[in-house]
Amino acid sequence: MTGRRAARAAAWTASAAAVALGGYAGLVSGALPVDLGVGRRMRRLGPLTVDIAAPREVVSDVIALPYLGRTTRAMREKVRVLERGSDMVLAAHYTPLGGRWKAVTVETVRFTRPERVDFRPVRGPVPHVVESFTLAEEAAGTRLVYEGELGTDLWRAGAWWGAKVAARWEATVTASLATVKQEAERRAGRPLRG
Repeated sequence: MTGRRAARAAAWTASAAAVALGGYAGLVSGALPVDLGVGRRMRRLGPLTVDIAAPREVVSDVIALPYLGRTTRAMREKVRVLERGSDMVLAAHYTPLGGRWKAVTVETVRFTRPERVDFRPVRGPVPHVVESFTLAEEAAGTRLVYEGELGTDLWRAGAWWGAKVAARWEATVTASLATVKQEAERRAGRPLRG
């Protein structure tokens, strides 16, 4: 009897570990978000500000290109447009998490060109995110400001998870803003074709 109990306990422990790992993988990847509407905690994202030595229209075009235009080979690993309209797309964003793990966030991206881009995830690692890029004309070019809010459920546990997600989220946005700045300034340095 003791051998059976030990075998059952080992099987139960292995099953619980597999469920926990699967749940964590689902949560991290965005496939299994916790959206209970209970104990919701909100936190601010940004603001992150970047001054870009390029006209606002050029910066807006650089941001819109992977969504409304042709996605470059380099961007295909990060963004896949699922549905495209004239001023809005539904896109999947892929964020490497280490090893073979990737977070997948599916979101609507709405363009009010050239002054604003709004992002609303419909699937991701947290139940609520609202983000925007605003582009303001400045004497030296364009000031791009990113800000938003992120919400998680389950009180303290959700707040802990939100802090982890927000840190990664803002690091990803910071890298994207640096890429936008570099490409917009490169384009502003010479006339664009076509």
